Amino acid sequence: MLLIFPCQLNAQSIYETNIISGDTKVGDYLPLLKGKRVGLVVNQTSVALGQALPDLLQSRGVNVVAIFVPEHGFRGNADAGANIENSLDSSTGLPVVSLYGKHKKPEPQDLAGIDVMVYDLQDVGARFYTYISTLEYCMEACAQNHKQFIVLDRPDPNGFYIAGPVLQPDCQSFVGRQPIPVVYAMTAGEYARMITGEGWFANAAELDLKVVECSNYTHSMKYKLPVAPSPNLRNMAAIYAYPSLCLFEGTVVSVGRGTDLPFAQFGCPEVGKDFHYSFTPHSGPGAKSPPYEGKICFGELVASDESDYLLKYGKNVNLQWLIKMYNAYPDKDKFFTSFFEKLAGTKKLAERIKAGESETEIVKSWQPEIKKFKKIRKKYLIYKDFE
Repeated sequence: MLLIFPCQLNAQSIYETNIISGDTKVGDYLPLLKGKRVGLVVNQTSVALGQALPDLLQSRGVNVVAIFVPEHGFRGNADAGANIENSLDSSTGLPVVSLYGKHKKPEPQDLAGIDVMVYDLQDVGARFYTYISTLEYCMEACAQNHKQFIVLDRPDPNGFYIAGPVLQPDCQSFVGRQPIPVVYAMTAGEYARMITGEGWFANAAELDLKVVECSNYTHSMKYKLPVAPSPNLRNMAAIYAYPSLCLFEGTVVSVGRGTDLPFAQFGCPEVGKDFHYSFTPHSGPGAKSPPYEGKICFGELVASDESDYLLKYGKNVNLQWLIKMYNAYPDKDKFFTSFFEKLAGTKKLAERIKAGESETEIVKSWQPEIKKFKKIRKKYLIYKDFE
């Protein structure tokens, strides 16, 4: 069985409880798998009707022949960026193929023994969260090798707004492959429809794509994830703050990896005179040798409670913290790393911050390209929009 990390939540009242995700609609997709050799793109979030999807399908007589896993591994407890090796699953005996590191896209030999690939990963709706890159690579591989591709759709927990800079071609990487904003407000199924329909990957027109849709879901709803999607997104407060705080991963600032509140706080040792809040990172599960291990980091706590976060900061990629830390950091030439432009999806964001532009001015500069994206997005929505 997969190891499950429940999200610890307090504010139950803000969440819709009647949503039915695609993975639970077994009657809709079992007929598609009957008599087929099936490959699964799954991790610890792939739990349907109380069972890990590989176990559930095998118990229903489905011929599962391979498991493909994204960043963080099959059980979701590997560090971000950690090398994940191929292995055998101890529960099912199935081969586990890593789709991370140098092997991000399934090779023809990986797909030779399957007829259909089923994708079931819980995303968080931020462009730099790498599951949508894995989704694209798997779709492209299936298109090129004439395999059917099925998405068991799940709600987007950040699917109630659109924000952030749209990715530019010269900043394309595994943390951003397509011209979408940081927060793009689409489920995996909707996103799969878009990149197929727009021809944004090789042989897109050849793909046999099927989306098993959610029921009772709209983009206005708040959705409580039943399983934490990765080791450093442990609760809904962090998931809401992630699109804003992850930009710090391209700077010298810590986002709290190695603490009890990753992606809910930020800080670094060099700004102590400007901030009163502090934390000290330590090595642990999902955070081996975190930045500033054993050192006191000064900064702010921004997301201890999800309702409070949404009330204060709403539907935005917030730049106020990034600008504040840049202004406080003593050696500004070293504040941004080369990774920042990949996360931002543009070289202009760092340039605008360095030039002293305000958050309002920067956010305004994003709007023309966001408007273009919204027109494309609208064509592929499955669920009622928030606008």
